[in-house]
Amino acid sequence: MSDTTSPTYAVVRRPARPAVTVTRTVTMATLHEMADAVPPLLDWLTAHGRVPAGPPFLRYLVIDMAADMVVQAGVPVDTPVEGDEHVEPDELPAGDYLTTVHVGPYEGLYGATGALLAYAGRQGLKLDHHPSDAGDVWVSRLEWYETDLLVEPDPARWTTRLEMKLA
Repeated sequence: MSDTTSPTYAVVRRPARPAVTVTRTVTMATLHEMADAVPPLLDWLTAHGRVPAGPPFLRYLVIDMAADMVVQAGVPVDTPVEGDEHVEPDELPAGDYLTTVHVGPYEGLYGATGALLAYAGRQGLKLDHHPSDAGDVWVSRLEWYETDLLVEPDPARWTTRLEMKLA
């Protein structure tokens, strides 16, 4: 959330959602490269006569903040698609998700995510993840980029929805 508004948290039920994705291993220093994967996904959809069924997202699959992370850039679609050498078909799993909205520059997402995790802990909500040697493995931990930066260039107005699947 922005600095002037207290965050609001909710648990929402989501259906399974098909998507097209690109999965890469990145570090915190190279995470910004995942945003570069979104325009080619949108171009791929257009070339295949498809339109997005929602905003683009990043899905964190494995997180080790000090080392490598496995992250997907994706775009939801209304019906499943077949992938090719450029994109992977995927499905965001159905279930209950803890969600909040962050308004402001992307640099604030780290704090907003920490606040969401802290809220889950205070409420006794079990998030759908587990530790591994590679890092924390998440079933579905999402950042939805709801603002079109070509329409709204002011970072103070950017809206990002955070969602974490509950176990």
